[in-house]
Amino acid sequence: IKSSSEVYGHVHSSQLLREVPISGILGDQQAATFGQAAFAAGEAKNTYGTGCFLIFNTGEEIVRSKNGLLTTLGYKLGDAAPVYALEGSIAVAGSLVQWLRDNIGMIATSAEIETLAATVSDNGGVYIVPAFSGLFAPYWRSDARGAIVGLTRYANKNHIARAALESTAFQTREVLDAVNADSGVPLTELKVDGGMVANDQLMQFQADLLGVPVIRPKVTETTALGAAYAAGLAVGFWNDLGELRANWSEDKRWEPSMDTAERERQMRLWQKAVTRTFDWVDEDVR
Repeated sequence: IKSSSEVYGHVHSSQLLREVPISGILGDQQAATFGQAAFAAGEAKNTYGTGCFLIFNTGEEIVRSKNGLLTTLGYKLGDAAPVYALEGSIAVAGSLVQWLRDNIGMIATSAEIETLAATVSDNGGVYIVPAFSGLFAPYWRSDARGAIVGLTRYANKNHIARAALESTAFQTREVLDAVNADSGVPLTELKVDGGMVANDQLMQFQADLLGVPVIRPKVTETTALGAAYAAGLAVGFWNDLGELRANWSEDKRWEPSMDTAERERQMRLWQKAVTRTFDWVDEDVR
């Protein structure tokens, strides 16, 4: 395994960047984790974009998941040992909001989803499982398809909007349950980034479901930041991980406020909804 932070070569074809060293190499989610300064075992980040991607640092230990997660390389610095991680991938997060906007026409802009969701105090018993192309972690069910369940005459588009936001938080909770089971190290806080972290209601519900604080950094473009960190370490712009950790700063924190009984009731209903999506695709279904 080569280092993620060393000078691999220099730019030759660009007048603007000529002789600039190419000195950082990290995958998308690994770079976001590095940008979140999640350098220690037990630290984690979740990126809320079109999909959702959670990475949990396991240190120098390679943890083979027994609960539907992927084992991945986090990063390697110079001659130091590689740092590994567990990764949970959620296929549909922000793209569910896009689907309500573009396919269903329920909203005109993505930002409207939070406005609609804020008009109701709960989801009205409605749950949306966005298994548009099957379910990813921790289920890995290619036969699943999307479902909206729990509909009654009481439900309206505001409940559906809230259920759409909540589905991302529910899926993240399931991935983190798998992480906790695999690692044996309970998560104490979750650092978040990506476009959806601007949604206060979603982030509060996420903290409530997890029972731990959810923390947004001042710089949410953590993928680009992590790549820059790796490159900067290689050329001496930054000295060490301690300096990078000190450069990270908190923008906002959401503390859990939901009691344990309600949290587990919500998860029970969500998991019941998930089972309704299984076994939908038969041999004659295209």
